[in-house]
Amino acid sequence: MFTLYSMQRSGNSYKARLALAQLALDYRLIEIDILRGESRTPEFLAKNPSGQVPLLEVAPDRFIAESNAILWYVAGGTTLAPEDRIDRAETLQWMFFEQHSLEPNLGAAYFWLALVKGGRELQQHALEDWMEHGYRSLGIMEDHLRKRDFFAAGRYTIADIALYAYTHLAHLCDYNLMPFPAVRDWLDRVESEPGYVAMLTPVPTEAAAE
Repeated sequence: MFTLYSMQRSGNSYKARLALAQLALDYRLIEIDILRGESRTPEFLAKNPSGQVPLLEVAPDRFIAESNAILWYVAGGTTLAPEDRIDRAETLQWMFFEQHSLEPNLGAAYFWLALVKGGRELQQHALEDWMEHGYRSLGIMEDHLRKRDFFAAGRYTIADIALYAYTHLAHLCDYNLMPFPAVRDWLDRVESEPGYVAMLTPVPTEAAAE
């Protein structure tokens, strides 16, 4: 059985939990509160030197870090991870876009504005850039979705999971999705997929051993 080290309110951690739920895979969940430094202990850093969650233990002392790498691992051999060469490349394209264009802006805004007490004041200098670049990314997504239901391979894939995780939190960090009707319709389609679980759906956890 997998062991997932995760923080419930983390968008990156949510990607892994959503994929595992939709694939009906059993796993043990250990909650790690990064805001309390639980990912920076010597014990956790021995598992993942980057000190980040999510982290998936796939076999004794074998760990996979980075949320999108975890998505490819757990979804391998399923319809969520395309095997066709072009479909696979298209899926990767949008997952790279998520990490380089969306997560650094929507993800950063969500972390500082929604999770960190006093974060707005601490990061006031960065807000304008987050908004500008975040809206640009949403515009790219809107253009792509105007004629498509999903991002890659003509169906729901891990590219959609990767992009959904922070996009569905945009309203919590000053972004207005009203000008993006195709994105909003896509969010509804993701939430209608079999096995969908919301970010804050309670999941039995074990206390962090660290």
